[in-house]
Amino acid sequence: MAKKKQYFEGAKKTEQGLEYNGFVLSPVIDKCDGCERAVWFEDERFCTSYPNPERKWAHGACNFATHVKASVDKGGQVKVNPIKASKRAARGK
Repeated sequence: MAKKKQYFEGAKKTEQGLEYNGFVLSPVIDKCDGCERAVWFEDERFCTSYPNPERKWAHGACNFATHVKASVDKGGQVKVNPIKASKRAARGK
């Protein structure tokens, strides 16, 4: 039987949040509901990838979110960085 991975081993709760490996982690926000990276520690959920989830959602979707699909424009196409697209076109892909 596989052992479940234990996150935040050796972490301790403080007034600022969860202190782990020299970082202070903030609890996840409601937009993180459904994300696989949000795990429980005692009575709150914390992100295993980023210490302050609220900042990751400040300018749109969090790039670590496992429950969010890529954004789609009005034509139904996935938005692509134009610089990356021009490099791909130059390579012939």
